Amino acid sequence: MSTKMLKQIYQFKITLRDTTPPVWRRIQTPSDYSFWDLHVAIQDAMGWTDSHLHMFRVRPMNKRKVINIGIPDESFDDIEILAGWEIPLSRYFWQPGSQAGYEYDFGDSWEHDLLLEGVLIPEAGIKYPRCLAGENACPPEDCGGIGGYYRLLEMLQDPSHQEHEESLIWLESMVPGNVPFDARKFNPGEVHFDNPKKRLKALND
Repeated sequence: MSTKMLKQIYQFKITLRDTTPPVWRRIQTPSDYSFWDLHVAIQDAMGWTDSHLHMFRVRPMNKRKVINIGIPDESFDDIEILAGWEIPLSRYFWQPGSQAGYEYDFGDSWEHDLLLEGVLIPEAGIKYPRCLAGENACPPEDCGGIGGYYRLLEMLQDPSHQEHEESLIWLESMVPGNVPFDARKFNPGEVHFDNPKKRLKALND
């Protein structure tokens, strides 16, 4: 995407809630992104596999009602979920300090805090989105949420634990080649951002 077409760049900090030390990422995206586009960027920057449903929760300025944005699903008949690909970020992220929640996988319930840190001028020769920084590895998918993740780390780090070997086998099946698992490992230079339009097409196929 040419920087000549970009009027502004949004800089977000994304923090996986209740992680210690915190799992976080700092990314920059075009300001004309939709919430779907941001979802794909979050998935890629964090290291998730986009295998489950997601939802943004935003509160418009001076409003009490929370707006839910994600993938409309008839099974959620008690709440309205707006289609993320139809909602521009600029509708709810209008100035630095704007915040939102982002939940991924309603079973494990990975809750993220989103903070718009800045609205910037695009740099010449830079391709967006990009990941600037971050710390600590993304938890493995389907490990049982925050509580399950820390139980998994305990079992992996203690060879004498009765479920140590079983945990290693499970981890290798879930993330081949990621054994031993290093919870402190993250390199922003290794983040690859997928094309959100391609991801949306795959969703609808």
